[in-house]
This record gives sequence, C-alpha cells and structure tokens, in this order.
Amino acid sequence: MSQGIFQGLKVIDCASFIAAPSAATTLSDFGADVIKIEPPGAGDPVRNLPNLPGYPLSPHNYAWILEGRNKKSLALDLSKPEGQAVLRKLAAECDVFITNFPPPVRKKLGVTYQDLAPLNPRMIYASFTGYGETGAEADKPGFDSSAWWARSGLMDLVRETDDTVPARSMPGMGDHACAMSLFAGIATALYQRERTGKGTQVMSNLMVNGIWSNGIYVQAALCGATFQQRPPRHRALNAVTCHYKCSDDRWIILSLLNEDKQFPVLAKLIAREDLLADPRFETRTARHRHAPELIAILDQVFATQPLTHWLKILDGNGLIFGPVGIPADVPDDEQMRVTEAVIPFADSELRTINTPIFIEGAKKVPPRMAPNVGQHSDEVLAAAGFTDAEIAKMRAAGVVA
Repeated sequence: MSQGIFQGLKVIDCASFIAAPSAATTLSDFGADVIKIEPPGAGDPVRNLPNLPGYPLSPHNYAWILEGRNKKSLALDLSKPEGQAVLRKLAAECDVFITNFPPPVRKKLGVTYQDLAPLNPRMIYASFTGYGETGAEADKPGFDSSAWWARSGLMDLVRETDDTVPARSMPGMGDHACAMSLFAGIATALYQRERTGKGTQVMSNLMVNGIWSNGIYVQAALCGATFQQRPPRHRALNAVTCHYKCSDDRWIILSLLNEDKQFPVLAKLIAREDLLADPRFETRTARHRHAPELIAILDQVFATQPLTHWLKILDGNGLIFGPVGIPADVPDDEQMRVTEAVIPFADSELRTINTPIFIEGAKKVPPRMAPNVGQHSDEVLAAAGFTDAEIAKMRAAGVVA
C-alpha cells in the first residue's frame, strides 16, 4: 500500500478554519486525492492566521503549511451560479464531501446533503458545525475557543484557582482534536458503504467534542456531583502529582499515582531519603495530609538544578514524569522524530506534524507542501471533464481563478 489505504478516494474539502479541513488532511495522508475549494483571492481564511496580532513571526505561512498540505487548490467563486454548478459536478463524482458551511449558507448554495445526495448515492457527506445540526443554536457560528473550549467547561476548569482569570485556548487546539472525530466518522461511513453500497451523512460539532474532552467532570455533573474548590498549586492535595519550577525557569511535572512504590524511588533520586523517615511523609495518607509542606520541600529541591538535569536523573527508574514542554522543544525532540510524530516534506526542507493515526503495514503518503490559491484549478476542472474553452470562459467571468 505504498500509495496509501485511501488511494483513489476522491475528497472535496469545501470547508475552512480548521477542524473539517484537518479531517481532509488526515485522509490525504493515507493517500486520498483531496480537492480544496477556496474563494478566489485570499483563499481559505486560515492562510491569514499568522498575520494576526500576537502570532509567531516567520517567513513561512505555518498555519497553511499544516492545514493545506497534500491538497489540490481550486479557486471557485461559489457566489456565482456557475461556480455552484461546478461544485455540484465535482460532488457528483466524489467519494467524500466535507463542509463546515453554516446550514443557511449550505441552503443558499444548494450544497446541503439533501441537495447533493440524489446526485451521488454513494457519497459520504461529512458535516461539521459549531453546535450541532438541530436546535435553536444550529445556525450559530462558533470557533473552538468558544464552542469547544469555553462551552465545555474546560476554560473554567484549567484555572489554578477559582479566583484566577479563565485561561485562553491556543489556536486550533480543539479543532485538531475535533478533526479526528470527523475523520473517524468518515472512515466508519466508508466501511458501512463497503457493506451496503450506499453513502450517508456524517455529523460532528465543536460543542459535543468539547464535553467529550471534558468527559470526566461533565459526567460528574450529569450524576449530580458536588464540585470542590480547587486549591492553588502550592496547596495541591498531592505533592507527587504536581509540577515544579527548575533553576532555568522550566517546569517538570510528576505523575506518581503508584506513590507507595514510587515515592521512595523519587526521594532517593533527588538525594532526600531523609523524607522517608519524616512522620509527615511516611505513608500515603500522611503525605496527602501534609501535601503543602512536601510541595514546599520539593520546590526547593527542583529549584537547585535545570530541567535537563532532572530529566536525566529521574529517567529509567519507573517514575511517571515529564517536561512541561514548549513549542521550541519540538524541532530537536528525538522521540518525536523516531516515532514520526514530526516528518519531513517530500518537496521542501521544512518538516510538519504527522496526523496521530498509524496503521501497521500501511505507509502514509509523504507530505507535499500546501498549494497556492487556485494552483490546481485548470488540472481539477480538466479532470472533471471541462474543456479548455469552458475553463477559459469561467476564468474570464471570474468564476475560477
């Protein structure tokens, strides 16, 4: 399967910003032929993301490099009837049609599932929304910052204390997780099509993915649980499932859930075996009761050396721990390289992030750089059966760019 599991699968990416197009990217990694529909001119709005205030400065359009890789770009003006006709012709011949247009826009353009399914009974129509397909909020637009992060309770719960300002999400943080849900739905529908010969509609949304991500606490709420006030870090309830600042201002996090076995190991490695004879820390119950005191001691210990020192000291001893990473760590992360979490482009010296699904014996397609707006317009239209004269006419009319 050198060309990928989905070799020959035709996908229309009629979506933008970011979850739905990322599902198409995942399909492309496994060999699908993805046609990206973009408005002429600026293209998908995600292309402009790095230009917004506060974003990392780079000569490369890193947002588009990630979201647009492997795809063929068709610049099509869907505000024109001729553009809508082209899209319907492409949809009639595709295997998967992906969109996150709000329902009113789909109706206006004539690209709802009910519009397209009669043209292509085998098509998988993948629909992504902010808040679902029904109810009073079905037509409401949403980003992952609002519908996934804030609505789900995650934005509130990750605060250190109830007095801390709610935390902002990172760009695409929820979108990329949601993309995996949409991809899974598409793959499931393709399997169903193999058994029945019929296509169907696949649906997912930011809101439901948000509460799924926050599932433990949301399920607690559904069970009528009483929520307890969160203490600040220095008064956390367990010192060995806490994070500590090192001498270089980097942080390390401990996750010693099997602490009866692991705490003595930790104490020895940090040269504080005296803690084992301290009545405050001799047992799990005692350590929990005196957690703030143990945190204060560990704060002093970890502050004496840089992060790299502690990673080396603790490694290979059965302890669960890790660095509190920063993006700048990733380019030099050997584990991410050898596991192909980060991979090189086939046609560039740059690297990119792999989609987080791996199948034994199935190679992914080496990633290709994201296209310019409309880079493949003529190629896509010719493959769909349009003549040179028809393409030239559409260009002259501004339908295609």
